[in-house]
Amino acid sequence: MPSPLPLQDLPPLSSLRGFEAAARLLSLRAAAEELHLTHPAIVSQIQRLEENLQVRLFARDGRHVVLTPAGERFYPVVREALAGLVQGAQVLRQLQHAQPLTVQVYVTTSIRWLAPRLADFKSAHPEVELKLMTCSSDWEFDEANADVGIVFRDGPLAEHLHWQPLFESRLFPVCSPQLLADGRPSLSAEAHDTLSAERLTTLPLIGVYTEAWSWDSYFESLSLGPCPGSNRIIVDTLVVALEMAARGEGVALVNGPFADDDLASGRLINPTGQVLSGQGQWGAVCHRELAEDTRVATLLNWLHCQSQASTSQVSPG
Repeated sequence: MPSPLPLQDLPPLSSLRGFEAAARLLSLRAAAEELHLTHPAIVSQIQRLEENLQVRLFARDGRHVVLTPAGERFYPVVREALAGLVQGAQVLRQLQHAQPLTVQVYVTTSIRWLAPRLADFKSAHPEVELKLMTCSSDWEFDEANADVGIVFRDGPLAEHLHWQPLFESRLFPVCSPQLLADGRPSLSAEAHDTLSAERLTTLPLIGVYTEAWSWDSYFESLSLGPCPGSNRIIVDTLVVALEMAARGEGVALVNGPFADDDLASGRLINPTGQVLSGQGQWGAVCHRELAEDTRVATLLNWLHCQSQASTSQVSPG
C-alpha cells in the first residue's frame, strides 16, 4: 500500500493555475485574460502562493514581471504536475465517453491470430476499447458498421480507404502427420513431378466454400493438372477445415499465418514443403480520415508490430 502523502505541505492548488500562466506569459494581466479572471484576482493568487512558500516568485522589470531564481526552479515542477493532471483527466473522459472501436475480422483470423493477442493489446493500451465483429462469408470491408477491418485483398483498394499491410499471401497445404502415416507414402517435396501430383490427388481435400478458387489455384500454380473434385470436402470456414485436418480427415489449404502454432507443435505439417506467395495481401483497412484518429492509429501500429513479430513456421513433412 502506498504511504500517505504530506498533503499539509501542498501550496494552495487554486493559485497554481495563475502562477503557471503568469510564469509562461511573464505578464499578470495576460494571465488574467487567459484564465478569464480579473487582474486583482491573479495578483491575489500569486501573493497567497508566495506567502505559503515564503519566497518571492516574481520580480518587477519595468512594466513587466520576471521570474526570480526560485520562480524559475518552481515553474517546471508546477507545469509537469498540471500536465499530468490534465492528461489523466483526458484519459478518464475518453474512457467514459468514447465508443469502442469496432473491428471487422474473419472468424479464422479472429480465433487463430487476433484473439490470442488481445490481452497484450489491452494491457498495453487500456484506454482503447475494442469490439470484434466476426464474419464468415463477407470478404469486403463493411465500413458502414466497422471502424477497422482485418481483411484479405487481391485487387486495388478504393481511394477513400487507408491500408495497413500485415501479411503477404502465403498459400500452402496442411494435414495431420497421421494422415500420411496411415498406409500412404509421404509426398515428395518436389511437388512439380507427376508422381507427387498423383499422391496428392489420392488424399481428401478440404475446401472452404468462400475460397472455392484456392485449391484450383494451388494445383494450377504448381502445374499439377486439374484439381480433383471427387474427393473434396467443402466446409464454411477455414477454422473448421484446420480442425478437420488436425483430426486426420484430409488436407486443408491455408492462406496466411493461421496454422503456424499447429505447425510449430507438429499437430499439422506441410506435406509438400511448397509455399506459394504473391497472390494477395492481408491488412488492416479503415477510412483515410479515421486513420488520423489517435485510437485507430494506436490499433494500426499495434497490428503492424504484431504482424512483424509473427514468424513463418511452415515446415515440410
